[in-house]
Amino acid sequence: MPEEYDGIIIGAGPNGLTLAAYLAKAGLKILLLEKRFEAGGGLATEQVTLPGFLHNTHAVYMPMVDYAPPLKDFEDYLTKDYDLEFVFPALVMAMPFADGSSLCLYQDVDKTCESIAQFSKKDADTYRRIADRFRVLTEGFLGPATYELPKPAFEQMIKLQSTDVGREITEMTEKTPRDIIHELFEHDKVRCLFLYLTCMWGLHHDLEGVSYLVPLMINRAVNYRLVVGGSHHLAHLFTKVLYRNGGMIISPVTVKRIVIEGGKAVGVELQDGRQYVARKFVASSLDPYQTFLKYVGEANLEDRFVTRVNDWQWEFTSLFHVHLALDETPHLAAAKSNPDLDKAFITVLGYETEEALVRHYDAIHAGELHPGGFNCSFPSLHDPKQAPAGHHTALISLHAPYNLKEGGGQRWYRIREQEARRCVQMLQKYFPNLTDDHILWHYITTPLDIENKFADMVRGSFKQGAYLPLQMGYLRPNEDCSQYATPVQGLYVCGASTFPGGLITFGPGYNAACRIAEDLGIERWWGEPECVRRAKEMGTL
Repeated sequence: MPEEYDGIIIGAGPNGLTLAAYLAKAGLKILLLEKRFEAGGGLATEQVTLPGFLHNTHAVYMPMVDYAPPLKDFEDYLTKDYDLEFVFPALVMAMPFADGSSLCLYQDVDKTCESIAQFSKKDADTYRRIADRFRVLTEGFLGPATYELPKPAFEQMIKLQSTDVGREITEMTEKTPRDIIHELFEHDKVRCLFLYLTCMWGLHHDLEGVSYLVPLMINRAVNYRLVVGGSHHLAHLFTKVLYRNGGMIISPVTVKRIVIEGGKAVGVELQDGRQYVARKFVASSLDPYQTFLKYVGEANLEDRFVTRVNDWQWEFTSLFHVHLALDETPHLAAAKSNPDLDKAFITVLGYETEEALVRHYDAIHAGELHPGGFNCSFPSLHDPKQAPAGHHTALISLHAPYNLKEGGGQRWYRIREQEARRCVQMLQKYFPNLTDDHILWHYITTPLDIENKFADMVRGSFKQGAYLPLQMGYLRPNEDCSQYATPVQGLYVCGASTFPGGLITFGPGYNAACRIAEDLGIERWWGEPECVRRAKEMGTL
């Protein structure tokens, strides 16, 4: 007889783990199925170079630590019983230039303004104003909206129009990110850094319709954290929470189909023939194609819905990573004029002008490999656990196309070493002490490797789908699934292809847990997030 569970969740990434942990603690018997050998998805930390060097091979910069409800709701487990800890560097982001100058974004607004004032006193004054204003917009809507079920566009528009915060966010939606940056700042180098912040996680610089995210991305740029012990440690602790509450993870397994009987999802069948029965629900953290077309099957779906799934668009921008094991502490040449630069969490290299940045991203969208800049980080500078004593890890993160105009995605197999060498040489221009003899080993991840490693990141789409007007908010992934329930009775979605989207926010998993608990009549052991309560009182949610 097949084993029975109250709920079965496909995919043990951060959102699958979040959903499983909430419902297991609510008393449900939960099974999590994972294709890879380890749970965690993008929360991956691996020794891919040399023993003792811990490399965060996907997610590194944690953007919503101060908002994410799971980190508060499971605090007794994560930080009291276990050892979850984040590092929050004082200098979060820096952009050095060839002339030895640099722009720095600190936690401290005064220090950031001092850095910007080197280039423009007016821009420094503007930053002081928007740092406060974008904090208000983030606290008033953009942050809490991440952890609340999305409303239909017209309904949400009415709510937003009733408050100053909402009206300001709505006005930005009708502009492009580049329009907003140009309205705010006058100096080319200042524009370059802040435009990079809006492009860093997938906004197109000249696309209207999703620019309401610009204030959030600029606000989060001084709020990134690093997980002590590596990104995977966060997934590891959520796995312990799940087990402690009676949940189960089975891996590695390959799903064959979601079992549908009488129009209802009642279980999951694996490729090896094993079946598991779901008494109450099945949930998928995978992308719409896999969930519906591969595992549910078109025969169990209406034609209109199949068409909507086929309309899903992947991201144009993917990631090319080079991980380095070093026996030398990195020193930035520009640190001669500002010693703080050697302590930056994230350093953006290779862009001297806004136009250079724009050319890079235009080339990506055209499928062209462009000699552009990248962001880099040395996690072991901030967390010594991630490298042997006296040694360091380095990450180069370059935005790049998956489908290259010449040769398609398969071309990455032929040019990976060549492109890695170019990136390392650019790194060495800014960090001249990191000569080849101090690089002990390197490891490369191309957009093609991302797709091969994470089946739900098709075309290297690290957010499971592009941030486009018709793929955001109530339309992510479509109007039939944005509330986490689907047209198939008993089937739910909870991955990055659902609202609010990708990155490690825990939003999709948390919101799906709230929806499933409501549908099943389960008494929630967790309360409403304080940020959501305040936004509702303000009238934005």
